[in-house]
Amino acid sequence: MLATVVVLAAGCGGGPSPGAWATSVCSALIPWRAEIRKLTSSTDQQMTARTSPAQAKENLVRLFEGAEQASEMALRRVEQAGVPDAEQGAEVSARFRTSLAQMRDAYGKARDSIDGLSTSQSTVFYDGVRAAVETLNREYEASALDTTELNSEELRRAFAEVPECR
Repeated sequence: MLATVVVLAAGCGGGPSPGAWATSVCSALIPWRAEIRKLTSSTDQQMTARTSPAQAKENLVRLFEGAEQASEMALRRVEQAGVPDAEQGAEVSARFRTSLAQMRDAYGKARDSIDGLSTSQSTVFYDGVRAAVETLNREYEASALDTTELNSEELRRAFAEVPECR
């Protein structure tokens, strides 16, 4: 009986297989990507809408707060996926978590920047919004993770093969 417990405990020590981990990660990212697309579209609409600076500010702060929260939720789901049982699994898992944390922080920074803008002068306000969005875009792009450039052949293959990742 003790041998059975030792064998079972040893089996629990490894993380999920590369395929199972990729499925978990991509499943966590699917709703996040959808939310970010929706928020990006709403932001674009807000930037071209004929609203007062105060209304635009309120809407943009809410949109970026939503993106920040969606990024945090995706980060938590990736953390829950664990560390894959693959070569460089810990490094790859850490890169995903770091990327999502940087994206979350970029949205939070954009929200805070816009929230700090005065709405008394329309031109100055919208110039500030444009600057905040440009910074967000640069930070977002810099934090993006390309799964085709992973250091683990097993995980690169898993991301290419798992239906949730296409």
